[in-house]
Amino acid sequence: MKAPHLQQGRQAEDLALSYLKRQGLRLIKRNYRSRRGEIDLIMEQGDTLVLVEVRYRKSAAFGDALESVSVRKQARIIACAGQYLSETECDQPVRFDVIAISPQPVSLQSGELSIQWVRDAFQT
Repeated sequence: MKAPHLQQGRQAEDLALSYLKRQGLRLIKRNYRSRRGEIDLIMEQGDTLVLVEVRYRKSAAFGDALESVSVRKQARIIACAGQYLSETECDQPVRFDVIAISPQPVSLQSGELSIQWVRDAFQT
């Protein structure tokens, strides 16, 4: 059995994937890992390769989900993306997006979640 935080992470990725598919994106690869880091979702939108970081926060006590993508985290994702792009010899335009998932402030008791999709979330 997975640790609770890993189960929550997987559920957040499932939710993000479902959301992005409804927006017309197509899944290429999930949880790409290299020694440099991990990319949660690799998707396509039109001719653009979209590398997605999924962040989940069950509470805003330590900052919201979007704020948790630090400059250091961005650097790791960019390095990992470089590895992926060299392995696949991809020549598509690339964009880095973030899906931030957190409880809606007015509905903490009901368990409703807020999904925020930030396209081109950080510059390379």
